[in-house]
Amino acid sequence: MQTIRQQIISLLKKREMNAREISKALGIQEKEVYDHLEHIRHSIRPQKKKLMIYPFHCLTCDYIFKDRKRLSRPGRCPKCKQGHIEAATFKIV
Repeated sequence: MQTIRQQIISLLKKREMNAREISKALGIQEKEVYDHLEHIRHSIRPQKKKLMIYPFHCLTCDYIFKDRKRLSRPGRCPKCKQGHIEAATFKIV
């Protein structure tokens, strides 16, 4: 029996996924996924693995949140102030 974090790691090694896809696959809340991803980002370093983050981007003005440190979804775009944000995706390589 794998822990939730081990299950997330297994999923992300296989394919790129966003937090909503992970939450549906494991039956947990999307907010929990972001907490687990933050821990996973640090725990896989000794294994020479890396959590690749393909950033959020605004669907209205195409602003890319490339310098964002937090993994959770932003509320709105700092450039156009709209809330139409495409989800970030994650993969372990």
